[in-house]
Order: sequence, then C-alpha cells, then structure tokens
Amino acid sequence: MDRGKRPLIRLAACALLAAGAASAQPYPAKPVRMIIAFPAGGGSDIVGRALAQQLTELLGQPFVVDNRGGAGGIIGTELGARAAPDGYTLTVGSSGGFAITPNLNPKLPYHPVKDFAPVGLFTRLTFVVDVHPSVPAKSVKELIALAAAQPGRLNFGSSGQGATAHLATELFMSLTRVKMTHVPYKGAAPAMTGVIAGEVDVLFDSMPTTLPHARSGRVRPLAVTTLQRSALLPQLPTLDEAGAKGYELASWFGLFAPAGTPRAVIERLNAAINAAIQRPEMKERLLGQGAEPLSGTPDDLAAYLRRELDKYGKIIREAGVKAE
Repeated sequence: MDRGKRPLIRLAACALLAAGAASAQPYPAKPVRMIIAFPAGGGSDIVGRALAQQLTELLGQPFVVDNRGGAGGIIGTELGARAAPDGYTLTVGSSGGFAITPNLNPKLPYHPVKDFAPVGLFTRLTFVVDVHPSVPAKSVKELIALAAAQPGRLNFGSSGQGATAHLATELFMSLTRVKMTHVPYKGAAPAMTGVIAGEVDVLFDSMPTTLPHARSGRVRPLAVTTLQRSALLPQLPTLDEAGAKGYELASWFGLFAPAGTPRAVIERLNAAINAAIQRPEMKERLLGQGAEPLSGTPDDLAAYLRRELDKYGKIIREAGVKAE
C-alpha cells in the first residue's frame, strides 16, 4: 500500500469510529424541540413548558419550546407530524387538536393516529359547570329541571363554535335531554366575562378559569365534569353523580412524536414523563394551574386517543356542530 495513503486511511477510520461513538450515545444526545401549536401564555404553553423544564433536568439535554400558533393549532401540529422520526422533534398534543379538530375538519393535513406515535399523557384540566348567581338553580338536578321546563330559554356560553366548552355542554344536553341556546364567544376569558355579567346563564369552563370567580362568588359552581371529584373544589359533586349519569369529559395534554420514531426512544421519553409527574415541584405547578397530573404508557395514550376521537365524533354528529 502507498505509504502516502496511510494517514488518510487512519483519518477515515477515526472519523468512522467517532461517528459510531456518536450514534451509540444514549438518547437524547442533543437538544430536543418541543412544538406547542399555540401562542405563549395559553393552557398548552403553560403545561408544556412545565414538562419541558422537567425533561431537561431528567434527561440532561435542553427541551426547547417552539410556539407555532396559527389556524387553531393546525400549523404547529402539521409541523410536528412532518418532522424526522428521530425523537428530536416532539409535539404537545391536546384534546382540541388531536380529538376535536379532526372530527370537525376531515381535510386536515395530518392524522392524529396515523401520523403520530403517542409518548405519554401527562395532565388534564377538569371542567366546571358554572351558572350566574341569578339563575335559580343551586344543584345540577335543579338546573336540569329549569332547562326542561323552558326549552331553549336558558343560554350557555362557550369559547367558540366547536370548542371543548361547547361540546361539553352539548354532551350534557344530550344525556339529560334538555335544550339550551348556544352563545359562542371568541375565547375562554370573554365567555367567563359573559357569565359574570349575566349575558349567559351557564358556562362549562376549565378549572383554572373558574377557580378565582367561584371563590369570589361571581359565579356559582355546580359540578365537575370528570368521574372523580376535584381536590381543588372537593365539595362539588361530579356530573355523573349529580344527575347526568355517565358524563365524563376533560381537556387533556399528551406528548407525541412523529410516526416511525424508534420504540426505544418512545419508551425512554415515557419513563421520563412518568418520573417528572412524580416530582413534587411538577405536581405543585400543575395543581396550581388547576391541572391534574397523569401518567401511563404510550399504549395507554393510544387507546385513550381513539376513545376520545370516537366520543367527540359522536357529540359533533349528534349535535350537528360545524366548524366556524
């Protein structure tokens, strides 16, 4: 062999060894991007940033939040679906973007099941049934009786046509066979302002938005929408026990990777999420936002997502809800 070529061969061998060593590094070996498909400051952003901070500490690489708002979450979610399936681009998915929007818009540029690999569910927001203090109903059974006696006279607010709050109320009306009139607002804050001002009688709203107004007496909370009572308002019954048998609904958040991401990467991320949820500071931060910490396996999230798609699809079809 030409002696002049030997240094080049040695350099090539060293490069291959270095590449092999890099590829053998445990995941993650570099910063990870976490896409949040909504602007900073919203519910997805608050819980997503809390998780990113914990994963950074647990896995030793920065988990960098990338807010990609627009088109009701479609733009950022599509970006996550089209990313390389290597574990270095993740998406914070929610019930809105992954279970409701696909049922309202069948022409989405992504499919929540086919284009994503579930990593893990990490939190959910309980909804509360609020009424204006002037409404003569101090329990769910009284509200049902009032609505049944005068169909359509009571009105209910929501954060928008097809929003979780809207569909939550549609489910309530379906189970209790009552009719109320929908008054959509442009966001959760205006909807809460509406019920406080007496513009609407009833509002199904998330726990974080409800808490300060329930405690001040500006709205009267009647029940929570999960099957378990909330530690934040433990005196409130669930809708299931208060007169709407079988009612269960919450706004949830989970972490997703692009379809095709290696299972080993998914499992490592899932273990880190479950560890993060057990940390006292993470629990305290989520509970302070009115969110319930959750844990589970990737398969748990996959099964849960399918159930949520079916549930919201049924609500939307039966109520004839159309996208704005």
